[in-house]
Amino acid sequence: MTFDLSAYRRQWFTDGATARRDVLAGIVVSLALIPEAIGFSIIAGVDPRVGLYASVAIAVVIALIGGRPGMVSAATAAVAVLVGPLVRDHGVEYLFAATILMGVIQIVAGALRLHLVMQFVSRSVITGFVNALAILIFMAQLPQLTNVGWQTYAMVAGGLAIIYGVPRVTKAVPSPLVAILVLSAISIALGVQVNTVGDMGRLPEGLPSLAWPQVPLTLDTLRIILPYALAMAAVGLLESLLTAQIVDDMTDSDSDKRQECAGQGGANIVAALFGGMGGCAMIGQSVINVTSGGRTRLSTFVAGAFLLFLLAVLGPFVGRVPMPALVAVMIMVSIGTFSWNSIANLRRHPPTSSVVMLTTVVVVVATRDLSLGVAAGVLLSGIFFAAKVQRMFAVERTLSADGRHATYRVSGEIFFASVDRFRRAFQTEDSAPLVRIDVSAAHFWDISGVGALDSVVARLRRDGRTVEVVGYNQASKDIVDRFALHDKTGVEMGLAPH
Repeated sequence: MTFDLSAYRRQWFTDGATARRDVLAGIVVSLALIPEAIGFSIIAGVDPRVGLYASVAIAVVIALIGGRPGMVSAATAAVAVLVGPLVRDHGVEYLFAATILMGVIQIVAGALRLHLVMQFVSRSVITGFVNALAILIFMAQLPQLTNVGWQTYAMVAGGLAIIYGVPRVTKAVPSPLVAILVLSAISIALGVQVNTVGDMGRLPEGLPSLAWPQVPLTLDTLRIILPYALAMAAVGLLESLLTAQIVDDMTDSDSDKRQECAGQGGANIVAALFGGMGGCAMIGQSVINVTSGGRTRLSTFVAGAFLLFLLAVLGPFVGRVPMPALVAVMIMVSIGTFSWNSIANLRRHPPTSSVVMLTTVVVVVATRDLSLGVAAGVLLSGIFFAAKVQRMFAVERTLSADGRHATYRVSGEIFFASVDRFRRAFQTEDSAPLVRIDVSAAHFWDISGVGALDSVVARLRRDGRTVEVVGYNQASKDIVDRFALHDKTGVEMGLAPH
């Protein structure tokens, strides 16, 4: 794979107007990252700076080496929920070591092209994944909307009014940024009693430092961190690849999924070396970025770089940003993320597709585990697909005028799900001494199909019939020649009639 420098440059800059939109979109994202990174740090049981430094490092590095321009990666809940026991039992240094190993695994996954497994994720699963995330994003805002004063509700309503009203007047500045600035100014000037970013946790001061995790380099350490690293790497890649597909659809463009796998790995390694936790792509922040005009790598880079500037220079001011402003932004994200067409499509789409979509939503929302929801959807899709394909099968029997020659014409797909029907089609008593099985309209997919053909041929020959099988396509011929016991494709040429 060759590196195209001109194409890479276009992923950073196209023209001045695009660059301005990217910079403003990145600023909006950086502000929205702060409370989430603090919240994810709390979930993982670490200091807030671990999540914040991770968000800085991952966003900056993925902008440089990722495969999906405009997508935002940072510390995420999907990874944070996995590492709590590791931090509790062994300490934060083991978290850093596990994050480095997580990155190495993701780089290896990219080299092995494991991103291709996304081909088995159906559109129904992706829609369910998106809807579940939209619901989770909204539910994550509920703690900020319970047991609070009327001022909070008023500010959230005002923020939503600004977010949806400003684009009707001008699109020169992202409306979420306008909402954050206006509500911050009102809150600070009038001393409105609402929760602020500073109430979420203590913001770090200064810049992160580069350091190797202080853990013994032994097999015992590897035994401790490997299970966590594997789970983190798998969940991180799954969420990143699904988010990349969603951003592809939103921007009507394509991305390099293999490069994204390696980029996620590199970003996580750098994050750990600077005292951060693991992370992956964030659908909520990516939607904020895209809807605010961010399209290139510059927007993601600005998100990370400006977040570092906010923490190192403007920390006291950032701590005074009212949480209702950020809640309004995230409610906008949840509304924009949810696939509202999927509700109407419940009646138009095939019932199996709707069941897969709803199952994915229910499992993700119930378990808060994205991987479990996607796995359930993919498994259900596979079951429904196998059931559908096994019905695309038929066997037609014709008998010659003299009753001596019976021909069975097989059509459709012969694989593990259809072998029972295949066998039953030959269980009728047949007095014809010559039996021809014509498979020119059939395809044998696996050893289960070959085994079914084997058993039919063996039984007919035990009953004294002369059997020949004709019409193999090349792929079926290859698998039969390789795995059949009683029948080879040489029968078709008259080499082994018995």
